Amino acid sequence: MQATEPTVPPSPSARQRAASLKERVYIIFTSLAVVLALRSHADETTPLAAAATLSIVVIGSLLGIFVADLLSHLTVHSKLPTGDELHHMIAVSADGLGVLVTPLLLLTAAGLGLWSTAVALAWAIVVLVVSLAVVGFLAIRRLEIPLRHKAAIMFAEVVLSLLVIGLELVAHNL
Repeated sequence: MQATEPTVPPSPSARQRAASLKERVYIIFTSLAVVLALRSHADETTPLAAAATLSIVVIGSLLGIFVADLLSHLTVHSKLPTGDELHHMIAVSADGLGVLVTPLLLLTAAGLGLWSTAVALAWAIVVLVVSLAVVGFLAIRRLEIPLRHKAAIMFAEVVLSLLVIGLELVAHNL
């Protein structure tokens, strides 16, 4: 009788990691846009309504991204994804749900009366902005480039992120 080694899922390829990172950034920005809009109307919404709105938008966005990934795979490869490829697509989309955790916890605390909806949404904005910085750092931490180049990349990410936030605020106030 031969002993078999346990099957270990293959580590994700660089392309898969990049796709996961890209999706995470999209979902953070989507969440940020929703939370910014909700924050401007915090006195008119409940924590439950804010949580439901954010959850619906994020889940809908993740499903849309999954469908786009599936369609682009079909277009490029002219065949259905393999089981491993489909598993990766599903895992990447499911991982995007992690963006909801802290904002929903903050809104739950508001629902329990620990603070207002406005405070929960303000802290959710802070958490999402910090999440963008963390994702950016994780993306560049292993690059074999000088520290000053890494700092320049992080600075550019912060500037571009602030520009996106500014555009979201302008669009909401039109």
